Amino acid sequence: MAKRILIVDDAAFMRMMIKDILTKNGFEVVGEAGDGAQAIEKYNELNPDLVTMDITMPEMDGIAALKEIKKTNPNATIIMCSAMGQQAMVIDAIQAGAKDFIVKPFQADRVIEAIQKALG
Repeated sequence: MAKRILIVDDAAFMRMMIKDILTKNGFEVVGEAGDGAQAIEKYNELNPDLVTMDITMPEMDGIAALKEIKKTNPNATIIMCSAMGQQAMVIDAIQAGAKDFIVKPFQADRVIEAIQKALG
């Protein structure tokens, strides 16, 4: 059965890029969110197998959303997405429970590798 994924990024074109990579590789994108607050709502509603979460977003950033999701589901599988030069934030995210991180711009093979590794 295809793994169900929630994509969180404030940029619609980034969501589209990652959705394209995922669907071409047999994953099912069950939802999208544009900020951390929406991410939490969608996560609770959809219960996806994995979340790709942008770090920098309006309203609530990815790290805050990651922490909230982990409070309700300590087993949530979340991969952070960040632009170059956000190493400190990536470390915060890993410490908060993120499984891995993907650097933008996305490289399809790296995205798939990270997701397969996170899902075991």
